[in-house]
Amino acid sequence: MLAGQRKAHLLGLLLDEGRIVAKTAAAELGVSEDSIRRDLRELADEGALVRVYGGALPVPPADRPVAERSELATASKGRVARLAVQRIRPSSTIVLDGGTTALALARLLPRGTGLTVITPSPAVALATAESTDARLIMIGGELTRHSLVAGGALALEAVQHLGADAFFLGVTGVHPEHGLTTGDLDDAVTKRALAARSADVYVLASEEKIGAVSRFPVLPLASVTAVIADPSDRNPLLAELPLG
Repeated sequence: MLAGQRKAHLLGLLLDEGRIVAKTAAAELGVSEDSIRRDLRELADEGALVRVYGGALPVPPADRPVAERSELATASKGRVARLAVQRIRPSSTIVLDGGTTALALARLLPRGTGLTVITPSPAVALATAESTDARLIMIGGELTRHSLVAGGALALEAVQHLGADAFFLGVTGVHPEHGLTTGDLDDAVTKRALAARSADVYVLASEEKIGAVSRFPVLPLASVTAVIADPSDRNPLLAELPLG
């Protein structure tokens, strides 16, 4: 079987079954696991799937560029944001990550409570400025085109001089086995740095992120305070997450 035929078969498996197990696919096609792993690596480089240990998973919907995500699961994001705002204490310093759920949360922040808001996202900063009277601190750096948040060396330098009571973390994948993941390497590094400077880390997990896996690891689930999920979501994987 030619490589192109194998890849087409693998993508069909992904569509039908929601995952690829390399060992099983190799046996079905009568080829070596090395051949399947090479095919999966090339398909991942093309953005067609996400490689995981033992096989591959679909690319998460939340891995799309931010402009395409604005209309994705908006009701679920709103419910997550309303739960998240209840975690914010008066006079605290919080970090709002980039992303559409963080943007929804920024618009719900209370006035007159002495909040300080830190963010690497220009969009979240503008929403915070328009909706609240919070003190606002922006993290500068190179703007990542995929997510429109600041990253790179300048952002990491700034983060080292900051501290927060709570970080509301946005990711594109929340999985019981594979942890928290995102689709951009610089974003993953910045998120880890912000988490390290925050007393509590809350994951903003709307419905399309549960069970999804992106290319770059951010944190294991054991490293976060809680996952804030949509109360209307009935995904069975929620039972395996540290909800709060």
